[in-house]
Amino acid sequence: MIQGVQVKPLRHILDDRGYLMEILRDDDELFRRFGQVYVSACFPGIVKAWHAHRRQWDHLCIVQGNAKLGLYDDREGSPSKGKTMALVLGQLNPMLVQVPPLVWHGYTPVGGEVVLLLNCPTEHYNHDSPDEMRRPPFDPEIPFEWLTKGG
Repeated sequence: MIQGVQVKPLRHILDDRGYLMEILRDDDELFRRFGQVYVSACFPGIVKAWHAHRRQWDHLCIVQGNAKLGLYDDREGSPSKGKTMALVLGQLNPMLVQVPPLVWHGYTPVGGEVVLLLNCPTEHYNHDSPDEMRRPPFDPEIPFEWLTKGG
């Protein structure tokens, strides 16, 4: 586990009309503050990675499809420095993942369909000065395997 990353299992509240899934509430222990809410789509075969934020905490939930979420910690002084973490989440495994500042993260669809990721970050996006750092998805300095190898 990467220090500061928290995972909250979610559940569907089902009735004969459909279901509702609460993701993040203002009385939730993971709630820090509200910046904005957005949805990001990722097409099959694409890896949306790596990025990190200097100040922002992300609160990620896959609301359509299933995805592999990758995380990497290269923070100086962190007890989990150099560690990676992989989670498979989405419609078949609903969860909220809280990602602290300076932890690199990204995702890729699993299962051949478009994935919709909902994020409720602590900061709104600043178009003039984005709080974002980027690295390529297959950065050789990050020991992470995006592709699933079948057996």
